Amino acid sequence: MKKSSETDLVRCHWAQSELNIPYHDEEWGVPVHDEKKWFEFLILEGAQAGLSWDTILRKRARYREVFDGFDPGKVGRYDKTKVRELLRDAGIIRNKLKIDAAIGNARAFLKVQEEFGSFDGYVWRFVDGRPRQNAWKTHKQVPAKTPQSDALSKDLRKRGFRFVGSTICYALMQATGMVNDHVIRCFRYNALSGRRLRS
Repeated sequence: MKKSSETDLVRCHWAQSELNIPYHDEEWGVPVHDEKKWFEFLILEGAQAGLSWDTILRKRARYREVFDGFDPGKVGRYDKTKVRELLRDAGIIRNKLKIDAAIGNARAFLKVQEEFGSFDGYVWRFVDGRPRQNAWKTHKQVPAKTPQSDALSKDLRKRGFRFVGSTICYALMQATGMVNDHVIRCFRYNALSGRRLRS
């Protein structure tokens, strides 16, 4: 039985469309610990640079298809023929720099897995292994980047990752639950406070 109509729920201000409401309600801010999901968010956040997240959500299913389910081992082996094929695909962001970065990032991702045992084990160190619980009253208080995203960005770049500036890294941290940036009035805030959820 449904509690109340969807419209009665208080959400973060950006969750307003049929695309981003389910994403906000079910996914944004839920701690990620799955390697393919980490790679997916890394690619999609980089692809978003200069665009809206809604644009990426609209193309997400196609990205999953053409990027082999976000398997970094497969993406890391893409060649020039595959790049040309991707550049012709209107279902994704047809930007050569972003496509090249996705392939390079796959290779860097595999090296991180080799060094740390998993990308998950590597990335969570930047927040001491558990989600940072913020308590923003309004969306205007939410920062675009933090010292933690600066540190993550710097380290990723050092390891050869691209499209990983601090603002992109903070968006990645928000999406994957490394920080709880739902505003306190949002119905998802309490659900994600203090829990180490697995996905």
